[in-house]
Amino acid sequence: MYLAHLSLTNFRNYSRLEIDLSPGITLLQGENAQGKTSFLEAMAFLSTSRSLLASAERELVNWLAWDEPLPFSRLVADLNFANRKQRVEITLMQIGASASGSPQLRKEVRINGVNKRAIDLVGQMPTVLFLPQDIELISGSPSVRRRYMDIALCQMSGEYCRSLSAYNKVLQQRNALLKSLRERGGSREQLAFWDEQLVDHGSVLMARRAAFLADLEAEANLRQQALTEGRERLHVQYLASVDGLSNDQGNGAEPAYTDDDGWFAESAQVFMTHDQQEIAAVFQKELARGRSREVAAGMSLVGPHRDDIGFVAQGRNLRTFGSRGQQRTAALAVKLAEVAIMQRTLGAPPLLLLDDVMSELDSSRRSMLLEALQGVEQAVVTTTDWNDFTPLFRSAARCYRVADGRLVESDEDAQEPAGNVDD
Repeated sequence: MYLAHLSLTNFRNYSRLEIDLSPGITLLQGENAQGKTSFLEAMAFLSTSRSLLASAERELVNWLAWDEPLPFSRLVADLNFANRKQRVEITLMQIGASASGSPQLRKEVRINGVNKRAIDLVGQMPTVLFLPQDIELISGSPSVRRRYMDIALCQMSGEYCRSLSAYNKVLQQRNALLKSLRERGGSREQLAFWDEQLVDHGSVLMARRAAFLADLEAEANLRQQALTEGRERLHVQYLASVDGLSNDQGNGAEPAYTDDDGWFAESAQVFMTHDQQEIAAVFQKELARGRSREVAAGMSLVGPHRDDIGFVAQGRNLRTFGSRGQQRTAALAVKLAEVAIMQRTLGAPPLLLLDDVMSELDSSRRSMLLEALQGVEQAVVTTTDWNDFTPLFRSAARCYRVADGRLVESDEDAQEPAGNVDD
């Protein structure tokens, strides 16, 4: 699968963009705030129907569009598969305003012209996006790492995505009941139904996460060694909250390890089996054992919503003791590993999106990354400096300059903005 054509209307600083893409590397160069990251964001948005950068979807609509009678934003991607073509489309349109005056938007999703639910879009155009702030995957809060797992797994498994949606709904209902029991009392037997639902959906999530992180460790370790010329090994640990771990451990614990080659987490061994029934039994036991604490807290204290991931290199927890360079390298290794896992799982490679990835890598890591990119079917990479990439690499890529929401192909014959339509 590759993205053959991208159309943007009133998206961020793109009033109108029509551009053909091809397999291989597309390299975008430009100053900050010119539209490079927005270009990548558009493709990721079409992949998941959610923006990783906007706090509200109204931020995605070009500011000039708000002067129109019916403000809207539209994104369209034409995909080429081995034996078929597919179009995915998202439209945001204003349907009114809130009491505070903020615009209210409706999101419409179409696949091959047919209206679909947003959840149906996930997995149609799988992408792996690396942003400068993705260093938080290593250094940030557990919620960042849980979100990473959810986005990756939803693109690979419809079952996971449905179970995640159902789990979150059950969790909300169960938390409301726990709060009511704390404040007004009542029979705790009311929790039995919600416990069963939480275990049914939660065990799917945990089994899938365990299997994914086992694959991720193997793939990421290979790429970490490639990016560091064999100097560093990367270990990835599933820190699950339901296997005898305390709440603090399940919600941001330091990973347990012995040394670089012999590390382990004894309390999480059950998850190495990836056995959903066994995980469900452990989860059920944890809920029963912690019921008094949960009623006292008025909220659910164990479950996938409290999971975390540990990253260790050279026997050190990278979240606490890793340098910024180590953290960035590990995050990049994880993203490159995700590409390999998606390709193996889906039978087709995802679209790799790298935003200003070279800015904080030393020359050695840059060289290793450039070698790794040679094996990717399609990638879009941004930079502020052409010199971040070798002349040989640039000659093999399709290169564009980005300025003020316009793309100009960077060759001597390029005279007009590529694919743009003047206002």
